[in-house]
Amino acid sequence: MSEQPKVRTTEGVVQGRRRQGHSVFRGIPYAQPPVGALRFAAPAPPHRWEGTRQAVEFGPVVPLSLPIDVPPQGTDWLTLNVGTPDPGAAGLPVLVWIPVGGYLSAASSDPMYDPAALAGAGVVVVTVNCRVGAEGFAFLDDAPPNRGFLDQIAALEWVQRNIAAFGGDPGRVTVGGVSAGAGSVAALLTMKSARGLFRRAIAHSVPGLHSTPALAREVTAAFADRLGAAAPTAEALRDIDPWHLAAELTSFNAGLHAHRESWGRLTETGTALCPVVDGEVLPETPWPALTGARASGTELLIGHARDEFRYFSVMSGRYGTFTEEDARAVLDLLAPQPDGARAYRAAFPQAGPEELVETVYSDALFRMPSQKLAEANAAAGGTSYLFELCWTAPALGGILGACHSLDVPLAFGTLDSPVGTQLIGEEPTPEAVALSRELQEAWVRFITTGDAGWSAHRPGGHLTRVLDAESKTLPYPEQASRQIWEGHFPAPFGHPGGAAVRSMAHRAGGSQVARPDAEAQARQDE
Repeated sequence: MSEQPKVRTTEGVVQGRRRQGHSVFRGIPYAQPPVGALRFAAPAPPHRWEGTRQAVEFGPVVPLSLPIDVPPQGTDWLTLNVGTPDPGAAGLPVLVWIPVGGYLSAASSDPMYDPAALAGAGVVVVTVNCRVGAEGFAFLDDAPPNRGFLDQIAALEWVQRNIAAFGGDPGRVTVGGVSAGAGSVAALLTMKSARGLFRRAIAHSVPGLHSTPALAREVTAAFADRLGAAAPTAEALRDIDPWHLAAELTSFNAGLHAHRESWGRLTETGTALCPVVDGEVLPETPWPALTGARASGTELLIGHARDEFRYFSVMSGRYGTFTEEDARAVLDLLAPQPDGARAYRAAFPQAGPEELVETVYSDALFRMPSQKLAEANAAAGGTSYLFELCWTAPALGGILGACHSLDVPLAFGTLDSPVGTQLIGEEPTPEAVALSRELQEAWVRFITTGDAGWSAHRPGGHLTRVLDAESKTLPYPEQASRQIWEGHFPAPFGHPGGAAVRSMAHRAGGSQVARPDAEAQARQDE
């Protein structure tokens, strides 16, 4: 057996292994474990080590706030993995993937993110674990806010220091993510501390999930009270076991609807603790920052699925059960104010309650934040390539439609991963394989050159790549929704009365129902 690959990083030598024609290095620390005195603190630089560190196993999963049973693992959560075509190469393009779901999970070990296909196409792939849930986003008086974002920046800084040793080009880094990972990418576009750490961005199904400091403080205080903590502070929470804290947040999230009158739109997300527009780490949300030229545009590949909300309605058992009362509540809470509810009924006169609920949720949570980020990035001088996935997932008799997250296993070429088979089926059809190849080729082309292969999305033209059995570049398909949202951004969550969707002249932000990313299952190597 040939010698396994070794790379010298700035902290020490790591040894990975070869698999499927490329080399993988797993569980490399980019910061110290955020426990003990470092819990709820900004990420601290990793320790150096002597000798050779074995980098063949994924690092421990961060505590997850999801209704799934995952046993506690170690505490060295802040690790990343590198898949490279050749550690001895030079100048290869790099994708840094942020696998965050709902700001509740971050499992870089999920087989859906296997780098084999992309590495085979000449891309160095980095997947990152970062803090989520209460560890990453609880708004504590004595701790830095948005610690999950700070972790992501620390990982990107590690990439700048080290990726050349793995064959990558630090000047050709693309950062990417789906759902809350895409929300993280959008935030990084506006953060001064992230400038110069990446060149391009990929964002699938961007949510606008942000909270005002006032509401974030109130929610965190309620959570701390549930825990019996003396105060909503790092000092008061530091001695609570991290996995117990995550489990308590899962229960807290399940009861959000009881707070609808006081917490408004936040209660529709299933995510009580989300990024805070704190004015320092995250100065403002990306839409006004880009539109107002307070952030610079970049090369951006961005898109969403046609039936974003279907995944959640099916998996929660609500599909087919929505009533007129549900439709009224959703329109009142999520449609842009003051006339959004009327505008939706006028634009979709034949729609019953089910279609209205699905349309408004899909728009407010993912489709409009994504489309508007494409426009805002172009307004800031960037180039935006927009897509909409319209291909129906074959699994479950097609009931899922073109649902949330279907595009990710297609792009990674991981159709046989647990999520891939859940959405596409055990035996991918030739149509699925062809569409996967098309989206993956667009990714590789974009990561390598900055051009996705279709016309850019610009004001007036709104050209969009419609991904289907026969893909075409067309005017944006969701024109009726786009017109309803014209002149509006989704605002950060605040108290009802101050939480309605604002016009462009006011503050901006958003909302999201987060996809509960599947925990890593059997590690599929050789």
